[in-house]
Amino acid sequence: MNITITDDFDLKKIQLSGQCFRVKETAPGVFRFITGDNVVYIKKLDDKKNTYEVSCSEEEWKSIWEPYFDFERNYADICKKECGKYAFSDKAIDFGRGLRILKQDKWEMLISFIISQRKSIPAISSAVEAVSRKFGTRITTAVQTQQDDTEIYAFPTAYQMASATLEDLKECGLGYRAPYVLDAIRKVCNGELDLDAIDALDDQDLFEKLMEVHGVGKKVSNCICLFAYARMGRAPVDVWIERAINEEFGGVNPFPEYGENAGIIQQYIFYYQKMHERGNN
Repeated sequence: MNITITDDFDLKKIQLSGQCFRVKETAPGVFRFITGDNVVYIKKLDDKKNTYEVSCSEEEWKSIWEPYFDFERNYADICKKECGKYAFSDKAIDFGRGLRILKQDKWEMLISFIISQRKSIPAISSAVEAVSRKFGTRITTAVQTQQDDTEIYAFPTAYQMASATLEDLKECGLGYRAPYVLDAIRKVCNGELDLDAIDALDDQDLFEKLMEVHGVGKKVSNCICLFAYARMGRAPVDVWIERAINEEFGGVNPFPEYGENAGIIQQYIFYYQKMHERGNN
């Protein structure tokens, strides 16, 4: 199926943005996304017309993938609205145009960002894939391209991981984070933490509730708020953002000035910092 997307949308930038750990470029320009047991392959067809080929039905695109890619929100309008406050932010926004905040599975984000601590993005991706292969259900899809010959597994539910041991998790590359993941499994499986019910909480209460899981600090909780619960006012501060605050904003956190769009601006700055550190300027 072919679709037209008129708002900012760059598949490669989304892949490299540090918010999603299972996106794969299966062939030049073809990107695979997984959420739950849904898989889609997307390829841009025409730069001028902003047309894309997607491997799913129209119904699935509208019900699963449009919410996932946050297409109810106009990012071009947000960029226009938020420009002019800081020169550095403006530069980062311009560089990162095409990024979107993905609304991802709550459980997967909780575990993925617990795993993410003190790990590079490739190492996080490797660990998340290992967990999926060990505990998740294999997904078979008729649209899997010939270029993508890897087996695909859904990220496991908490209940699929209920019998996991420390050794099981350490075999997946979780290291010292394994006990934190076990605590998350226990809290979700015994009903102490209902990830859907807490969506009704306001931003601050949600942020604090998530930190009741061992190993979930401020940065990880804010990441989960932003990338699983679409709380766009939350701006996680990691080493990249802290460096930007200190070097570009004179040590003053700029994100309160962006209000409900702070998390989106944070993502542009994170991407700018990370890519320029690699010499891609």
